[in-house]
Amino acid sequence: MARHKMPADGPVVVIGLGRFGKSLALELIDEGVEVLGIDTDTKLIQSLAGRLTHVVEADSTNVESMRQLSVHEFDRAVIGIGTDLESSILTATVLLDLGVPNVWAKAVTASHGRILSRLGVHHVVRPEHDMGKRVAHLVRGRMLDYMEFDDGYAIVKTRPPSSMCGMSLGESAVRTRYGVTVVGVKRSGHEFTHATADTIVEAGDLIIVSGTARNVEQFSALQ
Repeated sequence: MARHKMPADGPVVVIGLGRFGKSLALELIDEGVEVLGIDTDTKLIQSLAGRLTHVVEADSTNVESMRQLSVHEFDRAVIGIGTDLESSILTATVLLDLGVPNVWAKAVTASHGRILSRLGVHHVVRPEHDMGKRVAHLVRGRMLDYMEFDDGYAIVKTRPPSSMCGMSLGESAVRTRYGVTVVGVKRSGHEFTHATADTIVEAGDLIIVSGTARNVEQFSALQ
């Protein structure tokens, strides 16, 4: 699999093809991205043959095996190994030693995530934790979708409160009154459009709102 250095939007190597890794790899394939899948499970490898660009049975903790697969020539790698913490950590070490510039790794616990971060993994994700946190926000509020970033900044999809319906965003002074910014508006039967001070919001619209997690939650709770 020798190849030239990959561009930023080039192929991705996904190591560990359990539920998370398999789902990620197939989603990338659907988006037109080439994927090299690596796992130690023969049956899993066989089940994905023909579905991924390349799928190989190999030990990802062995630096020579990874070098033979030209993993060091990939710009992006994802470690989907979860329950086997030793393999996850050793695989991360191998990828970093090989100089892969962008490494994502799944962590199953906070301590697992801290170890990966200290090793130098560029992006640590906790899918179950992050999804649980996201759903908790949706369950307890009027939000239709919710995304929070590390610095406490959040973006939500919600319905506008009655107090701002029928007037422009400039007139409703949402940013001044609630500390949030309406960045997009969608009317039934139309696409989302970028919001400006002249945008008029009506009851039944969907709006995209950004701000601190606290402010967007308080705003989305308004009736």
